[in-house]
Amino acid sequence: MIYPKIPLAQSIIEILSAKGISNIIISPGSRNAPLTIGFAQNPNFKCYSIADERCAAFFALGIAQQTKEPTAIICTSGSALLNYYPALAEAFYSQIPLIVISADRPQNKIDIGDGQTIRQQNVFLNHSVFNANLTEESSEENDLKINKAIEEAIKLKGPVHINAPFEEPLYETVSGLSVSPVITKPEQEVFAKTIENIEEFVSVWNTAKRKLVLVGVNEYGILDQNIIDNLAQDPSVVVLTETTSNLHDPSFINSIDTLITPFDDADFKDFNPEVLITFGGMVVSKRIKGFLRKYKPSHHWHIDTLRAYDTFGALTKHVIMQPNDFFSDLFSKTIKTESNYFKSIDDVYSDRKIKKQNYLSKIEFSDFKVFEKVIASLPKNCQLQISNSSAIRYAQLIEIDESIEVFCNRGTSGIDGSTSTAIGAAVGNKKQTIFITGDISFLYDSNALWNSYIPKNFKIILINNGGGGIFRILPGHEEKPVFNTYFETSHQLTAEHLAKMYHFNYYKAFDEKALDENLKEMYSQNEFPSILEVFTPTAENDKVLKQYFKELI
Repeated sequence: MIYPKIPLAQSIIEILSAKGISNIIISPGSRNAPLTIGFAQNPNFKCYSIADERCAAFFALGIAQQTKEPTAIICTSGSALLNYYPALAEAFYSQIPLIVISADRPQNKIDIGDGQTIRQQNVFLNHSVFNANLTEESSEENDLKINKAIEEAIKLKGPVHINAPFEEPLYETVSGLSVSPVITKPEQEVFAKTIENIEEFVSVWNTAKRKLVLVGVNEYGILDQNIIDNLAQDPSVVVLTETTSNLHDPSFINSIDTLITPFDDADFKDFNPEVLITFGGMVVSKRIKGFLRKYKPSHHWHIDTLRAYDTFGALTKHVIMQPNDFFSDLFSKTIKTESNYFKSIDDVYSDRKIKKQNYLSKIEFSDFKVFEKVIASLPKNCQLQISNSSAIRYAQLIEIDESIEVFCNRGTSGIDGSTSTAIGAAVGNKKQTIFITGDISFLYDSNALWNSYIPKNFKIILINNGGGGIFRILPGHEEKPVFNTYFETSHQLTAEHLAKMYHFNYYKAFDEKALDENLKEMYSQNEFPSILEVFTPTAENDKVLKQYFKELI
């Protein structure tokens, strides 16, 4: 085996190996050569070379999102490190473990005018769960910091930063290790299986006639079926699920905006819960956030082993438990309360669904129609990745088959790395991955396609409406040059030449018939990854969507 000569590099590599970290994403550079040599020569690691650091970090995030294990990203010194920041912030808020290892120049070379140097220590301090600033020499103190960084990434489900200074020469190798690094054993974290002071919860639950459960981003299978059944059969409980919740039951309301957008004040007062229970990550629906901030519940319990955001200004309890354990304990001691809360809301929602289908059956070719057709076409048991902005909002309006796992970067809700994340997720999960994206998000992250590891059955469905369609949906839209140029980002670009350059199959559709035909063709071809670009009318999309909510009344 070949090792880097620099002892500090040896220590980092050996500790990561001992801790079971296997996926390493490396961006080419010189200062990180000792790490690159060591990781690439070690059979314990699966190494990927991604040149663009921003894409590399989101690619790593996608892998970690799927494997639920820390993924390491390695870069050279200087501005390369800063390109990791968008993905790092997303990992911080989405609770995904990433290990950033940045090569640095020695501290005596910083701020003296030496090339490719910046102040790398603690550069991610506001959006990381641990920072290990190492010294040049291999030492027990360094070893403990490296161990701690890895353990915190796992324990706190977030990004950590290890900054490692290396002095030249950087490329020398040896045939044996010169270090025996300290390997620590992390404490096993055990979460409570029973609710502390459960009598308070039982009393509130048994007397409340309006209980609302709101579920944000979650991995598939978060609740046992008996818990789902109990929630579904309680007449005093309404469950609202987001597309990214991956939680399904026929009685759950899976299009929140379809339900509440037409509500007036009287409706909102009737819907106002006495008890709100939330679990999972970020919520997409702005309307539900606005509702709960105005009509605050008397009790808001958030169930999460790590964090509890007071999103609605009404948080009364943070229960540090797994949601399944919380509900198991609660339901073992509570009763179903007589109430018409669920029935009254379910009657409204059932009527809304009929009106939705009637509306979809008559609308012209548009973003909304494309999402209806595309989501209905998805293969069962696939993984669906969705970009941010209007794409995830349209997806919230369409029912998705419960066999399909859905993901979106909702931690920071940025468009910057959606494609890279989807590709990383396709690598990290062997299921077929379909990625639905808007044009601005796709163009913004087009370097994501500069990647040698894209699975052959990876599909991109690109909705090109000639600009940032989200800004036409938001209040304040006016058809003026300043809007078109600085908000909407109007363009006439397509993905056709990008597809050719990166060896993707390319399909395009301008109408419903071509969309249906090309979807079938794309799914049948798996020799190369594919892009289906669907062109929709810029000026009509927002009108179609706004009219939808009017027709629900």
